[in-house]
Amino acid sequence: MTQFRFGIDLGGTKIELIALSINTEQQGLPQRVLYQKRIDTPKGDYCATVQAVTHLVLEAEVQLGGGGSVGIGIPGAISSKTGRIKNANSTCLIGQDLQGDLQQLLNRPIFLANDANCFALSEAVEGVAKGASVVFGVIIGTGCGGGVVVNGCILNGVNAIGGEWGHNPLPWATSNDVLLPCYCGLTGCNETFLSGSGLEAHYTQRTGKEKAAKAIFASILKDEVAEKLVQDYIIWLAKGLASVINLIDPDVIVLGGGLSNVERLYTEIPKIWHQWVFSDAVNTLLLPPKFGDSSGVRGAAWLS
Repeated sequence: MTQFRFGIDLGGTKIELIALSINTEQQGLPQRVLYQKRIDTPKGDYCATVQAVTHLVLEAEVQLGGGGSVGIGIPGAISSKTGRIKNANSTCLIGQDLQGDLQQLLNRPIFLANDANCFALSEAVEGVAKGASVVFGVIIGTGCGGGVVVNGCILNGVNAIGGEWGHNPLPWATSNDVLLPCYCGLTGCNETFLSGSGLEAHYTQRTGKEKAAKAIFASILKDEVAEKLVQDYIIWLAKGLASVINLIDPDVIVLGGGLSNVERLYTEIPKIWHQWVFSDAVNTLLLPPKFGDSSGVRGAAWLS
C-alpha cells in the first residue's frame, strides 16, 4: 500500500530524495515533508547511479516504515522511439532503460520526467508562480534546462522536448561572443553560455585558468575578467529569456539551479530584456523559487 510519494531529483552532481505525505482529503496531493536526503551522484557511472537511487528509496522506506510511489526528475527525456533516455547532459544516462531498470529493482511503477519540467510544475502548482496561467521554469546549474507549465499541466510536447531552450543557439549573438562546442554536437547553444559549466568554460577561454561558477560571481570585486564575464552573462541570459517571452509569453519565469541564487539576475535582467522583447512593455515576472534547490524534487513527487 502506498503511504508516501517519493520524489527524486537525479542531477549531474547530486541525487536528492524527498518523501511527502499523502493528504486523502485533497485527492492525494503531496503535503508535509516526512523525509529528505541528498547524496553525491556517481559521476559517469550508470550502474552505480541506478544502485544509488534504489538504495535511497529502500533506505527511506525502512526509516519511514512504509512504502511509496516514485517520481524522478531526470536531466533529459524518454525517447518515444526507443523508450530509453535521450538528451541527457549526464551522458552516462543516454541510451539506458532507466525506467525499466528501476522498475525491476524497486518492483513498482516508476514515473520519469525532465527535471526542468518537475521544477516548473512545483513552482507553478504550489510555489512562487502559483495561480499563474503560463510558467517557464529555468534550470541554470550543471546544464541549462527549461520547462513549460500551462494551467497546472506540463507542456511535454510530441517529441518530449517542450521547453528545451538550452539547445537553441544564443539569440542575437555578437562577434565578441565565442561559440563553444556543446555535448549535443552543435556549437553556441544557450547551454554553453548560460549553464554553470558554460560560464566556467568561458572563464577558462578568456584566462587559461579554471574557476568554479560560484567563485566567478564571488570574485567580481577583485577579478576584472570575472566582472566582465558576469556582465556578459547577464546580457546572455536576458537575451535567452527574451526569446522565450517572444515565443510563449509567460506570466512568470522562475530560475532554478545553482546560479538562481545570484541576486543580480533578478534586479538587472528585467531592466534590459525589453531590448529584445517584441512588445511595448514587459509584464513577465522574473522570480527566485519558493522551494530553492529542492523545488525540482518536490515536482518529481507530483508525478506519481
